[in-house]
Amino acid sequence: MPVTDPFGSPEPAGSPATLDRSRVDALRRRTIVLLSVAQVFSGLAAGSVVSIGSLLAVEITGNDAFAGSVTTAATLGAAFSALWLARLALARGRRASLSSGLLLASVGAVAFVLASVWQSFPLLLAGGALMGVGSAVNLQARFAATDLSTPGSRARDLSLVVWMSTVGAVTGPNLVGLGGPLGRLTGLPELGAAFLFSLAGMLAAMLVLWIGLRPDPLAVAREGEHGHSVVTGVRTRVPITEALATLARFPRAVGALLGILVAHAVMVAVMSMTPVHMAGHGASISLVGLTVSLHIAGMYALSPVMGWLSDRIGAPVVLVLGLLTQVAAVAVAGTSGASAGATTIGLVLLGVGWSAATVAGSSSIAGAVPGDGRVAIQGLSDSLMSFAGAGGGALAGVALARIGYDGLNLAAGVLAAAGAVAAFLVQRRAATRDAPVV
Repeated sequence: MPVTDPFGSPEPAGSPATLDRSRVDALRRRTIVLLSVAQVFSGLAAGSVVSIGSLLAVEITGNDAFAGSVTTAATLGAAFSALWLARLALARGRRASLSSGLLLASVGAVAFVLASVWQSFPLLLAGGALMGVGSAVNLQARFAATDLSTPGSRARDLSLVVWMSTVGAVTGPNLVGLGGPLGRLTGLPELGAAFLFSLAGMLAAMLVLWIGLRPDPLAVAREGEHGHSVVTGVRTRVPITEALATLARFPRAVGALLGILVAHAVMVAVMSMTPVHMAGHGASISLVGLTVSLHIAGMYALSPVMGWLSDRIGAPVVLVLGLLTQVAAVAVAGTSGASAGATTIGLVLLGVGWSAATVAGSSSIAGAVPGDGRVAIQGLSDSLMSFAGAGGGALAGVALARIGYDGLNLAAGVLAAAGAVAAFLVQRRAATRDAPVV
């Protein structure tokens, strides 16, 4: 019996039907464990880019205006590498794709260390871009978790891998305190030494996946779909125009991607300007840090709950609820004024809404597109998601300067509400039109 959701569309089968189900289930569980362990290590490394990278940029340039430059470089690195990682997955499997991305991110960590020694800003930006490839790997790992999933477990499997990002995302920014002792031990500058932890994390994640992902989950899934091994010898150069054309054939995936992009843009826009708003009202640095940490916890800690809900009541429903949660979040944050407590509540709700929309939307994309087109659309989704975040962050600064924090939240709320309506209508209309995955 196909699983149905309140939008009236049957979930596509999407499992390797020609293979022994018990073998596939065992491999699926093993793959999720490996991806989760790797997420802890790589998330730890990626989590240090925003905080330590910004401090290093200011130290090298002597100008606070360059504090966000490393984050921008990392975002662009993630955006431009996502499709390349998808192409490599089609050509050589998830193992080669994810491991190669983590290797490049390791080179980025080395570049950070050298930039601190040589006080080189261009090298710092290059390191940020390469570390962004590691962020793209973390995003695509959630899709790798669904390669062998059944329709009834897809969102839950995806959400478990997202959940494991919590450890690194929360811990990474605090590694700066360990840079001093490690710097004295190694003779490196304090901020540069902190990136040795990033290097170790990326290399550990790479080894976990390179050694552990055998057999390759994507290879097994495609073998089940096609009846023979197809990981090598296929066309892997998928132009972005062709990926967009493929996406357009599956309106359900279009609606899911729309929801993801809106949720991510809203989250980045409001989150990135909140520290400035709180500092302007006299909040201490520690209080600002606590607010951001609780926001990050909201983004990741409830991911398994969002996955369970997506499997139970339907991913499209959870996606819309996530966007509506963001509407409530910006209403609270935008009217918080000098109240740090209200601002924190708004930021936590903002993260929870992002979690619901991202987990549910990603699950819908994984289930809506059949065959090899699925991997290409996953890469396109991650690329556009990074660009949406970059755009949201850039426009947020302009909005804060022109219309203030309350005006920024009002604009974000309108965008989230419009996204919820659009995602609902598109996915509702697509309920009986998308081709099932076979």
